[in-house]
Amino acid sequence: MNLFDKWLNESQIDEKDNLIQITAPAKTDYFISPENGQLNNNAPFFYTDIQGDFILRAKVRHDFISKYDAGALFVMDSDHCWAKLCYEYTDFNTYAVVSVVTNGVSDDANGQNLTDKSVWLQIGRKGDAYAMHYSTDGTHYQMVRVFNMKASDTLKVGIVSQSPVGEGMVSDFSDIQIEKVTMKEIRVGK
Repeated sequence: MNLFDKWLNESQIDEKDNLIQITAPAKTDYFISPENGQLNNNAPFFYTDIQGDFILRAKVRHDFISKYDAGALFVMDSDHCWAKLCYEYTDFNTYAVVSVVTNGVSDDANGQNLTDKSVWLQIGRKGDAYAMHYSTDGTHYQMVRVFNMKASDTLKVGIVSQSPVGEGMVSDFSDIQIEKVTMKEIRVGK
């Protein structure tokens, strides 16, 4: 079942059937502060290299223990050029779909607040354009954002577990799919 074969910041992993569980150690994140440029790039990232266009989707779940705890889909060109789509415990005490795009520094955009501890996330590439979507049922996806990111033709594509201010947590990833396709309608994610 494993679609991923490489690590940055390797961590404890448990794989069974259709589930990958990744432990985020304490104080782990991918973020470059837009306020002071402080670089954090120590969260466990399990990935594979993908050339060209693709769609990555997975069901993401965790226990929302500490602020900013998240399971995320992650695409990376370099330490200063990447994007992640998270299901995160926000500083507003909500469960939210959060997107971060980093091109030198990170932005940070809280999206839809949800009540369940799991959600389906999807990120796709079409050339230098990217689309992020979420779904509460695994079938009907809503757009989070569309953006442009100049990057290499081959990217690191995978999953991240993070606990930026907490003492660690475990993220569950299931129903993981990678499709080597070009989206026809990027805002729809198909």
